[in-house]
Amino acid sequence: MAVDEGLKSELQKAGVFLTTVEGVYNWGRRSSIWPLQFGLACCAIEMIATACSRFDLARFGAEVFRPSPRQADLMIVAGTVTKKMAPQVVRLYNQMPEPKYVIAMGACAISGGPFKQGYNVLKGIDRFIPVDVHIPGCPPRPEALLNALMFLQRQIDQQHLTGSGKVRWYDDTEPSEFPIPQYGAKDLVPPFNRSVWHPEKIQRGAA
Repeated sequence: MAVDEGLKSELQKAGVFLTTVEGVYNWGRRSSIWPLQFGLACCAIEMIATACSRFDLARFGAEVFRPSPRQADLMIVAGTVTKKMAPQVVRLYNQMPEPKYVIAMGACAISGGPFKQGYNVLKGIDRFIPVDVHIPGCPPRPEALLNALMFLQRQIDQQHLTGSGKVRWYDDTEPSEFPIPQYGAKDLVPPFNRSVWHPEKIQRGAA
């Protein structure tokens, strides 16, 4: 049942707070995000700076960087993802318990960045795992990571536990683990996860 915002404000002044189970559930998750402690390249230095005293990631409840994927719920892919490292990133993601989120930090994690034409660089981690927030830049500053964290928190606030738009981990049709790519003769096999990434079809004009 919807409650008038004016009435809700008056009740809060008297020390009475009205909410829903869904609201408390989302508030608990958004206020205690535990990032996974790992970095891939130069963007990781900016991620480390975000956790230091000048920018103070602790203000957002996300200061507890966990050394184990089984204790983390946020993966910050910070830096260049090579094809040699991609299977390890997917493996770490699979080991994280639900609910879990992914931030792709920097141009390299999003699209390969300045190394996109390299044969050994993955052109975006979203080819294998679902990404919730993309941060452009090379490298993005700590303020950009803080903004991405706040954006993710707003996403969490809007999630639903029931209905057609319910969260992924309560949907039996949505996978929580994804296939780990293997090293093929010339490329990763498969080259991308079909349930996550859908390549655009190239329309070629008539000659």
